[in-house]
Amino acid sequence: MTKTRIAVIGAGAFGEHHARVLRGLDGVDLVAVVDANLDRAREVAGRFGAEAAADYREVIGRVEAATVAAPTLLHAQIGEDLLQAGVDVLVEKPMAADLAGADRLVEAARRQGRILQVGHLERFNPAVEEASALARLPLFFEVHRMSVFTPRSLDIDVVLDLMIHDLDIVLSLVESPVRQVHAVGLPVLSSQADIAHVRLQFENGCVANFTASRVSTERIRKLRYFQPREYVTVDYSRQDGAVFGVGASNRIEFRPLAVTKGEPLERQMRAFVRSVQTREPPAVGGQQGRRALEVALRIREEMESHARVVAATMAAQGQGR
Repeated sequence: MTKTRIAVIGAGAFGEHHARVLRGLDGVDLVAVVDANLDRAREVAGRFGAEAAADYREVIGRVEAATVAAPTLLHAQIGEDLLQAGVDVLVEKPMAADLAGADRLVEAARRQGRILQVGHLERFNPAVEEASALARLPLFFEVHRMSVFTPRSLDIDVVLDLMIHDLDIVLSLVESPVRQVHAVGLPVLSSQADIAHVRLQFENGCVANFTASRVSTERIRKLRYFQPREYVTVDYSRQDGAVFGVGASNRIEFRPLAVTKGEPLERQMRAFVRSVQTREPPAVGGQQGRRALEVALRIREEMESHARVVAATMAAQGQGR
């Protein structure tokens, strides 16, 4: 079988992992690693047997597909250019910095008949897949995502950096529009919000609480949801979980999730390559990525509004002293 020729755009931490996984997949020819920092591109490309380039336009006409792991502000422009040139694209989350950029990506993919997949990695976590298959009518979610601080992705806040993974999962399980958003966030070690708490209320009555922090002293990745007569819990990092339900004689029954562990990134890349080769719709397409981005931006607006109220209150209290 002819191998699918792929380039990785962006040689930062995410891009390096993209290159690592793609290099190990059957049916894939990792052609190039691209980064504006050519020395960094050469370093990563050399490690995985690919060419290096400083401009993504150099790979147009040489590859069938590309993954985009550049800074978020560049996602829309790079992705649109590649799609317009007939290249299938997997773009890291968030798919764009704003909805206009997301719409340009979706429209370019539609117009050119190309694959557009959004890198919502946790959709491919085996434990999440098992828990998602059990969802019938989730009515309450509790989600926690905590990370220690690292100097990456500081061009975006913790909602677009971390929480958006969980927003995407919850939105995929709740078949109802978001009615109301309550959100607070606080910058701690960067100029963007590093910790945030969010409450979403859906039209069907479902409520979802999210807490995300990139200034934690420990790493936590957990999701719990409750539906009639059942409670499901997932640990993303351990790739395990459990189901608590009401059984015979109204007794509480417990069973672990039947999870076959695997690397989510590898599973995501395999799914992307399969879509490229078969032309099947991607598991997480542009519209789904856009929906998660739309809610994340609503959360950001709510956090900014709350911050203005707090600032005004503090100013008024200061004047009253």
